[in-house]
Amino acid sequence: MTISQTNLAWATLLDLGPAEHGRHRLHDRLAHALRTAIRDGRLTEGATVPPSRALAEELGCSRWVVTQAYGQLIAEGYLCARVGSATRVSWSPDTAPPRPRARRVPAPPPVRYDLAPGLPDLRAFPRRRWADAVRTVTGSAVHYDLGLPDPAGHAVLRTTVAQYLRRSRGADADVASVSVCAGVTDGLVRTCRALRDAEGITDLAVEDPGWGRLRDAATSAGLNVHPVPVDHDGLRVEDLGRTPARAVVVGAAHQFPTGTVLSPARRAQLVRWAREVDGFVIEDDYDAEFRYDHHPVAVMQGMDPSRVFLLGSVSKTLSPALGLGWLVAPAAMTPALRAANLVAAAPPVLDQLALATFIDRGWYDAHLRAARRRFRSRRDLLVRTLGAQVPQGRVAGTAAGLHILLHLPDGADTRGAVRAAAAVGLRLVDLDDYSAKRSAERALVLGYGNINDTEIPPAVALLREALRSGVPRPRPDADG
Repeated sequence: MTISQTNLAWATLLDLGPAEHGRHRLHDRLAHALRTAIRDGRLTEGATVPPSRALAEELGCSRWVVTQAYGQLIAEGYLCARVGSATRVSWSPDTAPPRPRARRVPAPPPVRYDLAPGLPDLRAFPRRRWADAVRTVTGSAVHYDLGLPDPAGHAVLRTTVAQYLRRSRGADADVASVSVCAGVTDGLVRTCRALRDAEGITDLAVEDPGWGRLRDAATSAGLNVHPVPVDHDGLRVEDLGRTPARAVVVGAAHQFPTGTVLSPARRAQLVRWAREVDGFVIEDDYDAEFRYDHHPVAVMQGMDPSRVFLLGSVSKTLSPALGLGWLVAPAAMTPALRAANLVAAAPPVLDQLALATFIDRGWYDAHLRAARRRFRSRRDLLVRTLGAQVPQGRVAGTAAGLHILLHLPDGADTRGAVRAAAAVGLRLVDLDDYSAKRSAERALVLGYGNINDTEIPPAVALLREALRSGVPRPRPDADG
């Protein structure tokens, strides 16, 4: 119970506990319980404890037990009593003797500029229209929509997503093949479990470098992970054939973090590989809506729906806070997918219906059009500013997505630059953070999704200074 406005401690729960050695007498146990309540902060300084008669009646003991306990705590300084006034708590952490404090590790400085990848423009989240969508479905949802959700996702959203993927991404999808999940990582875990249980697949190939959470998701699902290198045409399929994997995760439209697009020849080669090994391709379509030089490349899933899983979400287009994504599975794998993930929790039904409304009313397409214009302009500004202030760097990656790759000269200390930048409030990420092992290539992965245009020049200025501190100085000659 809570203490009333008059600050009475009548309602504090007291655990007298069993009779123990040294505290077998009831008044000792009561004093211990009150002392603990005071030290834990449940009875604060100035709180009034119950009159002895009232507390004795509540505990079913004699009044003597209570007065003895109160007397002990008064002597110890936990309580104070005055004639004609209530007995009150007189102890607080401020009046207690200071305890030795553990040595505090200095907190890192606050982030002033964020050039790390992974987030869209959170300032541009369409709050009003999303709120309208939530309000609409809350008022219109039928009563059975408010019951236990379908583990595969609400049929309304699955239908809407299938239609959206067919028209915008060239996918071969229908309501039966679509499952709603919490995002790409959740969808990958579900897929890996289904492949393990239904197909006996124990090994999964991933792109190297690549998003570390995908490797962690596969490992958590019980699969062995095999990194496969990426070059300017995307995943090296010939190297994939040297692994025992029968499944592979690939970012075909825009690989993270290199920014390459899987070439048409590699796409065809990858589909042939899946057929030859009786395996599967898991396509991570994480930010394919953002292509700035021409229309986005269609998904691989349309080339062979029987061999390709398609993963997507709104984490990079709206916000990861929504926790909404989708998984399109081959028709033959759909029963196994549902059976292997019986306890998988679908996102909240009202959020699913809100996303369906948001897409059906054209608000999602309008948001993406505005976001593409904003990100294209921001990317151009970042590239120009880097060219002027960091001329030793070379920008790489397709004009797409929410990040670029900044290659640096050999010998550049990218890790030192990341540390130096963090010390002045600039968040950077080293390419090596996404690699299975440290490589000789020196590069930074720079995200521009969650930064204002006006922040880019000062952020790049701090980046320039961090790189200067991260470049090893030449050693003096042996002769001095």
